[in-house]
Amino acid sequence: MQEACAAAQRSFKFFWRELSWERRRIVPALDMAAIKLPFTDGPRSDGNGEFEMMWVGEIDFDGITLTGTLLNSPNWLTSVKQGYSVSSHFAYLNDWMMTSRGKAYGGHTVNLMRSRMGAGERAAHDQAWRLDFGDPSETRVELKPTPSVPGAFSDHPMCVNMVPKYDEQIQSDPGIATAIDEGGWTLLQREALAGNWGMVKLLVRHGADIAARTPDGRNAATLAQGIGWDEIASYLTNPGGAE
Repeated sequence: MQEACAAAQRSFKFFWRELSWERRRIVPALDMAAIKLPFTDGPRSDGNGEFEMMWVGEIDFDGITLTGTLLNSPNWLTSVKQGYSVSSHFAYLNDWMMTSRGKAYGGHTVNLMRSRMGAGERAAHDQAWRLDFGDPSETRVELKPTPSVPGAFSDHPMCVNMVPKYDEQIQSDPGIATAIDEGGWTLLQREALAGNWGMVKLLVRHGADIAARTPDGRNAATLAQGIGWDEIASYLTNPGGAE
């Protein structure tokens, strides 16, 4: 289970990238997107576990802290209730899952449990969820097809398609590349965290400040490195050396 949680943390970057584009879509592609976090009231003596794992929706992420709305009603905890706004350090992420057109993506801990089921029990489990989880030994992490070269970086299809449009917009309004939003972030920082390399290179080309820092002192390269976009972090460290 610890390895399943670690795998969920390693692959979270794909979940966050998908959410970055889902928020720009006119027609949603995702039916559900949620993360699983541990919650506690503290040590217990009533026989129940100290921690209760529950799903959280309406997710936001700043590279360190996950925030959202609790989707479950606790079985025994009293400190939180369904609908509460909650937050957690990323290190406590237990799992993530998104669904699209009847297929599940992520769900590393769910697939671990499915792998321990017999074929009939697994089929009943999937039917109860009304989802196609696929082979429990091969957790899907991206809606798009995997790159032809295993392990190679591949931009999100929407990033590839939208870069020309954003290029036109920035040419019309150059301030987009350097503007700071209400959270104190630049667009370059947002795109670096989301793993949108095409957008990152476009913004750098239009004069975005690579050295600009978030209110807590992180630059775009640090944000990319922290979530696991090593290629983007390397590019931002030496933008002239990787095109």
